[in-house]
Amino acid sequence: MKKFEVVFIPGPGMGHLASTVEMAKLLVARDARLSVSVLAIKLPHDAQTAHHIQALSEAFEGKSIRFIVLPELIFPSDGNSSSSSFLVEKLYESYKPHVRQAVTNLIGSINLVGFVIDMFCTTMSDVAKEFGVPCYLFYTSSAGFLAFSFHLQEFYEQNKNIEELLQNPDGELANLPSFINPVPRTAIPGFFFDKDMAVWFHDNTRKFRTEIQGILINTFVEMESHMMKWMSNGSSKIPKLYAIGPILQCNSSVNDGLEALKWLDEQPVDSVVFLCFGSRGSFDKDQVAEIARGLERSGVRFLWALRQPPPEGAMDGPKDYADINEALPEGFLERTRSFGRVIGWAPQAEILAHPATGGFVSHCGWNSTLESLWHGVPMAAWPMYAEQQFNAFEMVAELGLAVAVCLDYRKDLGRERLRVVSCEEIECGIRTLMDEGNEIRKKVKEKSEESRRSMRDGGSSFVSLGRFIDDVLANAPEGNH
Repeated sequence: MKKFEVVFIPGPGMGHLASTVEMAKLLVARDARLSVSVLAIKLPHDAQTAHHIQALSEAFEGKSIRFIVLPELIFPSDGNSSSSSFLVEKLYESYKPHVRQAVTNLIGSINLVGFVIDMFCTTMSDVAKEFGVPCYLFYTSSAGFLAFSFHLQEFYEQNKNIEELLQNPDGELANLPSFINPVPRTAIPGFFFDKDMAVWFHDNTRKFRTEIQGILINTFVEMESHMMKWMSNGSSKIPKLYAIGPILQCNSSVNDGLEALKWLDEQPVDSVVFLCFGSRGSFDKDQVAEIARGLERSGVRFLWALRQPPPEGAMDGPKDYADINEALPEGFLERTRSFGRVIGWAPQAEILAHPATGGFVSHCGWNSTLESLWHGVPMAAWPMYAEQQFNAFEMVAELGLAVAVCLDYRKDLGRERLRVVSCEEIECGIRTLMDEGNEIRKKVKEKSEESRRSMRDGGSSFVSLGRFIDDVLANAPEGNH
């Protein structure tokens, strides 16, 4: 008998693709009646994601998850305009015919029961309607940022002028029902400061309410209970929510990181601070020098994943330095040889899982935040772009699960950073993070246990995924359950 097929459409980029694939694996492992087709989008110049898609296609061949790689399209251009919103909108619109054709090719060999689309792909809900199946959303950011997005969308729909707030350096959004603290201007992502992009984002969020059957969120209720409660109270007109996380990519190839893991084997338990800033995180020479001085002054054992920035104006991601010495202050490696290592690409999950790792200086990408909590490693927040400033605010101020290196740093993609974080700030953040008496260390260990319980049989996320499966299979033809 044919299985019941769910079509997944992840957004481009490693962060969205990796968590979507892990969610698909979780789904088919949970119920043998289900299979998944992942329609993968490749962007030009993103060699890392293209390589990852190819590896996944080969790994899942013949299994309950199939990969269909959509044609690589030229990234749309809008002439003289630099509007990011136009580019995003045109990108996904241009893929709709290819998604339609890919699903049409599957019809006849599958029992299609639904679409699960990325948080930025709401236009694909039109294609789901054409095939007469419900469309669900996989939200790869936090429940907190989802709630905040709904609040801003409501302000926009009510014609409340929040531009004055966004321009006021000391501005904040107070009395939001899903938050305990006022949300400061520094926590608001940079794309809300681009008027056209903000309008597109609000419209995209509005479609969550009107076009989507339900929202799967990569979180667990025990961590973001206040936000989940507000969104689920019925009065907010938000679709059904399924908190099904933390969904993590915990098994990656570590061939390129074996030396780092061997070095960690020689270090005491909880003694090493790990610095890593995601697949697109990099710093210019001035900032690298301040990080180096901060690490040296702290005297704390460290493992630093340092990547070379792409050329100015290029869309490429960071890459490893041919010679790491060219990026660092003279003599730094020699002076810190006894207590530190500087590497390039890092097997993040394996390093966070290592007993010697006692702290994580992170850009606060949501996948990295969940990995840190899962492994019980306290985090020092250093957000850079996208919604990372908001994640940092949530972890530090709302939940008390992280310390801050700095919360006002910005290096949005394609833009200059606003300031250099000083070595004194970095040293202070690292010392606070690695202080054995810091109460946050205990709270993070407790949250780690809660995250693991949520995924076990009977846990909150386990139950929530079961509800989603029941709802999806309710769309199956009568008698085929």
